[in-house]
Amino acid sequence: MTVIKTGTAEVRTGDADDPLGAYRAEQISDTGGLTQFGAIVEELPPGSSSSISHWHTNEDEMVFVLEGTLTLTENDQTTVLVQGDSACWPAGEAVAHSLHNHADQPARYMVIGTRAPQDTVTYPDRDRVLHHDRTTNTRRYTTLDGRPTTKP
Repeated sequence: MTVIKTGTAEVRTGDADDPLGAYRAEQISDTGGLTQFGAIVEELPPGSSSSISHWHTNEDEMVFVLEGTLTLTENDQTTVLVQGDSACWPAGEAVAHSLHNHADQPARYMVIGTRAPQDTVTYPDRDRVLHHDRTTNTRRYTTLDGRPTTKP
């Protein structure tokens, strides 16, 4: 068993120069050596977004809001999420989603998702698809129609 005390998890950060804005992500599951699912506590300052809108073919994903207010965008619909709210996306459902902090305070939430050996992540607004193979640690990108390309 691995105990991860507050403030001891591996942390990844991005600054305001990132196209999605600043963020802080505590890599709970990675720090604990887990491989079958991911659990991350993310913090988004005002004006930042969690990701480019996407959906997974082989991985379930969910978020649980710990504090603050977030705007969830799913395809063309938006929903406000507050502390205690959650959202779930079963693998294979073509519901592109992302979170945005339009509030004036930071927001914290936990992201939990399965880690399939192979996954396809579709970014419909960017005409991109990520083909991720965890068994070989490879990533390649194509357009929606399958032509090779670069990151979204």
